[in-house]
Formats: sequence, C-alpha cells, structure tokens
Amino acid sequence: RRQSPGESARAGLIERAIPVSGERLPVLGVGTNNYSPTSAEERAARKAVLHGLTTAGCRVIDTAPAYRESESVIGELLSEIGNRDQAFIATKVTARAGGRAEGVAMLAESMRRLRTKVLDLVMVHNMVGASVMLPVLREWQRDQRIRYVGITTSSDRQYPEMLGLMRSTPLDFIQVDYSIANRSAAAEILPLAIDRKTAVLINLPFGGRRDGNLFARVRDKRLPDWAAEFDIASWAQFFLKYVISHPAVTCAIPGMTKLANLNDNLGAARGRLPDAQQRTRMENYWDELSGRA
Repeated sequence: RRQSPGESARAGLIERAIPVSGERLPVLGVGTNNYSPTSAEERAARKAVLHGLTTAGCRVIDTAPAYRESESVIGELLSEIGNRDQAFIATKVTARAGGRAEGVAMLAESMRRLRTKVLDLVMVHNMVGASVMLPVLREWQRDQRIRYVGITTSSDRQYPEMLGLMRSTPLDFIQVDYSIANRSAAAEILPLAIDRKTAVLINLPFGGRRDGNLFARVRDKRLPDWAAEFDIASWAQFFLKYVISHPAVTCAIPGMTKLANLNDNLGAARGRLPDAQQRTRMENYWDELSGRA
C-alpha cells in the first residue's frame, strides 16, 4: 500500500510511551507561552505552526491560563484547522487562594477557551495549590474530562517540593526545565521519573531565565563535525537531541512561532540519537564552549 502524504510526513518520528498507559507521543511538541499574537501576520504564523505540527505527526501543544491569550488562540486556531483530534492538549491549573472552587472554575474556563470537552493533560502550574487540586484532577480524570494528571516547575528552587510530590503521589506526568546548559533535573528528578514510571515534558530546552538563551552563545560558532554522527544539522537539533536522548524524557516542548523553526526542530525528532557516551561528549563540548570546563 502506498503511504498517504500524512503518513509519509510522520514516518520516522521518534516516539516515547506514556508509562501509565502505553500511549505513544512523538518526542517534539510546542510550548505556547508566546501565543498571544498582536497582528494578523503573527496569528497566521502561529496557525501555520500548529497545522504543520500535527501534519508532521507531532501532537503535544502545551499552554496555560497564565499565558495571556494562548488558550483562546489555540482553541480558535485548532477549530479553524480542524486538527483537534490530532492534538494532545496540555494545560495547567492553580489554586492560589487555596480553594477548590477557584481551580474548578479555571478548569471550566480552560475547556471553554480551548473549545474541547476533554483535556488530554492538566498539570498543577508550579505546584501552586497541588494538595487541593491534584484530588480534583483525579476526580475529573475518573469522569473522563481529563486524561492525564501532573505537576510542573521551571525552577530548581522548586525541585525539593517536586521530588516530595513525586515520591508521595501517583503522577502521570511531570514537566520540568532541562537543557544542555541546565542539567540540574538530571541529578534526581529525571531518575525518579523513571523509577516512578512518570512521563516527562521538558520546558526551556533552549535555555531560560537561569541559563540564558542558548542560541546567543553559539551565534558565531559552527557545529562540531561529529554531530553528524547522530544526524544533527543545526544548533537547534543539537540542543533538542541532547534533551530527548535522556531516557526519562517523553517530549520536549520548545516555543515555536515560525514554521521555519518547526521544520528545523523536526529534524531532532528523526534519525539517530546520541548514546550515553556521545551525550557526555556533548556536555564536555558545551562546557568548554561556555568556559565551564
């Protein structure tokens, strides 16, 4: 049988299983903190990314009520494209005042904005109100309004709290910051995720508040020749393949607002990945490049 264009686009994508269910996700998704367009051109560019993402076979679209208009824009764009069934929508909830009603109202509003009756994944954002909201999320999961439940952080200051919740509470997912320049999560959080059979989404794979934008550090640098040994053709692919080659990682969610960036990043979701020895070589190379060696 001949492949359809969609099947051809999806061929060769690296996938990882969600441990609790066995459902498989491609290792590349999109973070949408910057999905509040201020012009028709910006909106069209974001629509092209969301269309291109699912056309390529990738699924994870990560958003949050805190990301300004992101949820509403995603709901509108997926409705226009007609690809909601191909998307795996992850959003977040908090209970800042410590009340259940606050979180329930936020969940209902997320569903309205995202134009969906079922949220694929809901995580307690930065674990704010986790003790209140995790039981609520499990209730919604039992009612089949939420498919998976988790917690997030993007700061190593919160790692002790995350580790405590991971050890004491069954979690389907965590989301944590991790990059070649910010490897703190690899010390305890990522190994514990493997032990606890918890799926892992990675935010800030291109750097963030703690480690700075990684592209700024390589603006005048060429890729090492040995990067071709695991099918790396750009710095974006170098950074992403380092992240997704960690055995704990289910999916990386870099921010993408341009189709060209999506097409480049898709190269990291195909081909060979570095093994443990090659990952160490990447780390050593980066540390030397950054003056950390």
